[in-house]
Order: sequence, then C-alpha cells, then structure tokens
Amino acid sequence: MTERLFEGADWDFHTLQRITDACEMVATKDLGLDVYPNQIEVITAEQMLDAYSSVGMPLFYKHWSFGKQFAFHEASYRKGLMGLAYEIVINSSPCISYLMEENTATMQTLVIAHAAFGHNHFFKNNYLFKQWTDADGILDYLDFAKTYVMQCEERYGRVEVERTLDAAHALMSHGIDRYPGKKKLDLRAEEKRAGRRRQHEEEVFNDLWRTVPKGAAKSRSALSIERRRKLLGLPQENLLYFLEKSAPRLAPWQRELLRIVRHIAQYFYPQSQTKVMNEGTATYVHYRIMTKLHEQGRITDGNFLEFLGSHTNVVFQPEFDDPRFSGFNPYALGFAVMQDIERIVTKPEDEDREWFPDIAGKGDVMGVLRDVWANYRDESFIAQFLSPKLMRHFRMFHLHDDPEERAGIRVDAIHDERGFRRVRRELARQHDVGFIDANIEVVDVDLSGDRRLILHHHVIKGSQLNETDAKRVLQHLADLWTYDVALIEVDANDKVMREYVVSPRPIPAAVA
Repeated sequence: MTERLFEGADWDFHTLQRITDACEMVATKDLGLDVYPNQIEVITAEQMLDAYSSVGMPLFYKHWSFGKQFAFHEASYRKGLMGLAYEIVINSSPCISYLMEENTATMQTLVIAHAAFGHNHFFKNNYLFKQWTDADGILDYLDFAKTYVMQCEERYGRVEVERTLDAAHALMSHGIDRYPGKKKLDLRAEEKRAGRRRQHEEEVFNDLWRTVPKGAAKSRSALSIERRRKLLGLPQENLLYFLEKSAPRLAPWQRELLRIVRHIAQYFYPQSQTKVMNEGTATYVHYRIMTKLHEQGRITDGNFLEFLGSHTNVVFQPEFDDPRFSGFNPYALGFAVMQDIERIVTKPEDEDREWFPDIAGKGDVMGVLRDVWANYRDESFIAQFLSPKLMRHFRMFHLHDDPEERAGIRVDAIHDERGFRRVRRELARQHDVGFIDANIEVVDVDLSGDRRLILHHHVIKGSQLNETDAKRVLQHLADLWTYDVALIEVDANDKVMREYVVSPRPIPAAVA
C-alpha cells in the first residue's frame, strides 16, 4: 500500500520534506521539468505583509514607501478587506518559496507544486528571464544595495538619500532596456565594479560638458547635433540610464543609487510580459502534480477535494457583465490555453489541424509545452496558441472605441469565423508592453543654451498622458537633471499634440 504523505490538516517540517520530495519526483520524472535548487521557508501573516511591501524580495533597502504599503495592506488584512497569498516565490538560485504557516497540509502541497516547481521551471527556462535576470546573483546584489543605501544615509543624510530614491522610483518604469544587448546581466560583476566604473564615464562626461559655452553668448564651437547626440547616446528610452551617465550635477553616490534602482527594475521587467504564461504554467503544473499524487494514493479523496476547491477559485473567470469582472484572470486564461494545447496535441479536431498544423496530433504534450514555456511571452503566446474553441468557450468579443469617431462604442468582432483572428490579435496586443506602456525617450539636450532636456512621447491611438501624473513625474526628472525638462507629445506623423515644461526645485544646500 502506498504511504500517505500526511493525515489530516496538520503538518511539520518532516511532512514538508516528504511533500517536496514527492512533488519533485512527479515534476522531474513525469513532466520533465528543469528547476533551480529549492529553498522553502515558512512565514507568518505579518511576514507575508512585510514581503508584500518590498515587492516580495527577501531583503531590500529601506524606503518610506515600503512602510506605507505595509500599513495599507496590514489595515486591509485586519479589517477583512483582503486575503493573503498562499505563497510568494523569488526568481533566484536557489529558488526561494515562502509558505504561509496557516496553510493546511493540502495547501502546502499545492503551493509547493505551484511555486517550487511550476514558477521555478518557468523562471529558469523562459528566454526573457534568461536574457534579463541573473538568478545566481540577485540575492547578493540586493544585499549590496541594502548596505550601500545604508552607507549613503550615514554619510549624506537620510533626507538626501530619500530625495534621490523618490525620484528614481518615480522613473522606475522608464528605467529599463527593452531590447537585449550583447552582454548578459551579471549582478555579481556589477557589485564588484561599483567602485571602479567611473573613469571612462567621467572622460566622456567632461568631453561633453566642457564644450558648453559659459555665459549668455553662444559659441560657434558648440558640438554639432550629430556629435552631441552620439556622446549622449540619443535617442534613449532608458531615462534612469541616461541620467546616471549624463546628468550634469549628480554626485557619484546618486548615480550609483540610480543604477541600483534601474537594475532592480530590469530584474522585474520579464514578469510584466509573462503574467499569463507564468501563472498558467504554475497552475498547470500544480494541477498535474496534485492529480498524479491522488492517482498514486499519496493524498486522500478529501485532500484532493480540498485542492479542487482552491484550484477552482484560482481559475474562476467572471463573465463580462459580472460586477466582479475586471478583465481576464491570468490564472484562468493561462491555464485554459495550457489545457487546450494538451487537447490539440493529443485529441485534435479538424479545426485544430487547420489552425495548429505544427502541434496538432503530435502526441508529446510535455515536449510541446516545455517548448512553449521556454520561447514565448504573453503577447506571442496568445497570438499563436489561443484557439477558436477557447474563444468560443470564453465567449470573447472585441469592442471598438475610437474617441475621434462619433459612432460610439461598437462590437466589431465576435467568436465566429470572421472574428477569430481579430479577437485573438486584439487580445494579444493588450499584453504587448510596446503597445500598453508609454513610449517616452530623450531626444536632445540644448547644450548651447539653457541646457533644457527634451523628451518625446510617441502617442499611440490618441492615448495621451494624464496631465497631473505627467507633471509629477517630470518634476522628479527635472530635479535629477537640475535644469528645465520639456516633454513633447507627438502623433505618428510627428505632429505636436501637447507640451509640458517643468523646472527643477531648488537643490538643498547639503546636496549642492
């Protein structure tokens, strides 16, 4: 008779070890997963709230915004307005999974399967995480960042460090590289180079700024536009990188803080592009592992029913006219597409053979899925694998809403032969960061005049920036640049739609 992993709801650390070993056996032998070494830690509700406040990282530098988040989440939790996640998983090597101590033994099995093997495999194998993250070095780098910020606070004062971090955090979403370079990110090497990287940058910096004419008269020897843009690396969409390299008045320690913030922003960049795939992968993996453990007799019927109750809640998708609807649940959509791929690979219909000739009837479910998990992001995953059958299942349709048209909102595609490709294309586009994130880049600096920094926002489909938010963020940018900043919104034909100009606030004497 097969030995049960546990009896009842209670567990201890020996139980967790048995559960982990059993999940690992299914994950590696049956599903062929390739994972980082696992480190599983059990935490309290308060520790989970603390993890929420610091974006889930096991260690982080101190900042007032994290305390604000903690207070908000704690108040909501105590009032019963929000629940807590069953787990948090860190993209690192070893892969750290935090489990809530309140979880039953069944729920611990579920979250170990979900996080320690589902998310873990995705982190290690997806091409975006390989390009943009350094799982081996992130924990050491966070420790370096925490220590460095503390040293800066001791040397330059908490207020001045906080002022720089406030500005960097405001620009964090525009502090990332969207296209891979020749060198893979190596955070351990970044840490070692922290005190030695300035010589070349200072040479370029001096070459650039020594040509700026002094006084009101403009010099004919000013840099040509081409030379100026080349030295500044323009156009540049990574605003934090540009400020770190080119802001005229930042101290070395402030440049290093900007570097820390943009490296952390870059670490999280793949997660914004793979929410559906990442959660869909982890949900599919935990479903397969829990089902296998039940078939093997390692968990009871009661345990399996408890699991199914939680799983059903996770993949619940409200209808469009349900008050709870707020878009597609990434768990529901990701899991549904994964299961549909399994169906297409094993039991395809004629429609599937027409739409998916490369995988229909192939038979190797896990081989196909592992390839999908490794080589796609949400936008391309949906564009490639969302089937007509699934569109009918979710009863998908597309609403056309153009503010320049007086016809109002209309349904211009539904889940039928004429609408399948349009619906799929539009849903995929909603997960394309190039479409949903504002395209803002530095285009020039008036070196021969008032040193104004000029940025362009390339407006897509008339979606302009919120005026209040734009001015607030530009204020932080101007404070770091220390001269005026102009942001010009332009349409596809480079026609100016709106312009903002913000001046820096006075620099405190301690910083100046």
